Amino acid sequence: MGLQIHFVVDPQGWCCMGIIIFVWLYNTVFIPKVILFPHYEEGHISAVAILCYYLCSLFCIVSLLRSSVADPGRLPENPKIPLTEREFWELCNKCNMMRPKRSHHCSRCGHCVRRMDHHCPWINNCVGEDNHWLFLQLCFYTQLLSSFTLILDFCHYYYFLPLKKTNWDFFVFRHELALIRISTFMGLVILGGISGLFYTQLMGIFTVAPRAVGAKGR
Repeated sequence: MGLQIHFVVDPQGWCCMGIIIFVWLYNTVFIPKVILFPHYEEGHISAVAILCYYLCSLFCIVSLLRSSVADPGRLPENPKIPLTEREFWELCNKCNMMRPKRSHHCSRCGHCVRRMDHHCPWINNCVGEDNHWLFLQLCFYTQLLSSFTLILDFCHYYYFLPLKKTNWDFFVFRHELALIRISTFMGLVILGGISGLFYTQLMGIFTVAPRAVGAKGR
């Protein structure tokens, strides 16, 4: 069964997603233009590096879009509760609907979400039972792309041979240092933030799983 579409009308979320898409677009356009293609033309790197960078960029934006529109586990208005599971359900005091325990009501989305972790403004969506794996994918690919970008920024100045055929008539090459500094700054901020988030998410999974296994064994 395919993923259900879930669209949240939230201007703040749209603004945060717009910032993320701008950072992705900035690096996807300028890094190949300033670093990858010029060094490839002079034989400093292979075409594999360009292909890998574009693949990382593609996986990153696809995982962002999928996690932002995927249903996080929204509960239906009139859920059918089996008699044997009624003790595991409770009444939400905000929307007056029955929900499984460990579900939470999201004030941004306006409904309850199964096993809700948090509402993430950067994807304009909740992170819950049905899209948690997509959110982890996004964190992983974002770390990969940010690390790749930072390595290229570093190698451009400290490892690769100087470019000989640079056309200084182009705006990009005239402001090369400023563009790469902006790229490096954004890469460090995103890598630091997303790495901490990814670590806490993994620790949460690894600590909850043994508890769930122990509860089933009782």
